[in-house]
Amino acid sequence: MNLEINDVGKLYKRNVWGLRNFSLKINSGVLGLLGPNGAGKSTLMRILATVTKPTEGRVSWKGHDLVGSPNRVRLILGYLPQDFGIYPHLNAMEFLTYLAAARGICGPPARRRIEQLLDIVNLGDARKRRLGALSGGMKQRVGIAQALLNNPELLIVDEPTAGLDPEERVRFRNLLSELADERIVILSTHIVSDVEAAATSIALINKGQLLIHTTPEDLLGRVEGKAWEVVVSSDRFMELKKNHIVGSSMKTSAGVRVRVVADNPPTESAQPLTPTLEDAFLYLLNKARGNTES
Repeated sequence: MNLEINDVGKLYKRNVWGLRNFSLKINSGVLGLLGPNGAGKSTLMRILATVTKPTEGRVSWKGHDLVGSPNRVRLILGYLPQDFGIYPHLNAMEFLTYLAAARGICGPPARRRIEQLLDIVNLGDARKRRLGALSGGMKQRVGIAQALLNNPELLIVDEPTAGLDPEERVRFRNLLSELADERIVILSTHIVSDVEAAATSIALINKGQLLIHTTPEDLLGRVEGKAWEVVVSSDRFMELKKNHIVGSSMKTSAGVRVRVVADNPPTESAQPLTPTLEDAFLYLLNKARGNTES
């Protein structure tokens, strides 16, 4: 089971490329896509979901070209786009039954599958409520359920935990990990902790190009000894931000407690920290941008 992307580019208008010279080979497991806004993550996922066609290059699923044979992928595809549309006057059961029928799943098998999925996404008690009356997080869970209707071999989810509370986010991350044993799961999110918890490999994207594709362990190794905590006054905090890669910060009675990613201790009093994937993301992204002040 493999998905291959070879020299793919997507041109939106003159000299504006959503992707350029993008190559990646994906095997079973959870691939976490990380990158800043506008990096090309959603463009890539729309191409893989056969929603849009690449301007150049080739994408193949088990050796079959996606552009030439899109239905081969659509039969085994589950897709949750970032902007997931609903029919507000239908309830969850009606909506999922309609989508199941569109995919050729009807009758008792469809009903059993829908009941199972509503329990998985914790919507069993809300199955008869109109979608228009559901909260944003509950609608997102309906979206997750529809992506799993056909038990897909290839599951593509774009910002799937947006609007979910912490407990629901953990539930979904665990579900992704369970699903990944027998399929390819592609997860795009700005929530680094979701990737940290679920991904078996990570692709870092910037300006439509692949910066690195590796394991979470390798990424963490690249920032080993580069994460620091410092406490500075409020006026020195702005100076620190100008000269270093700053992650989280919190005001305290002693000053501003700051997490910094740097090759060397940013201050004499800096204390070493255990690095996180967010540290690695910030560090590699800044290096790619040509920022060397770390």
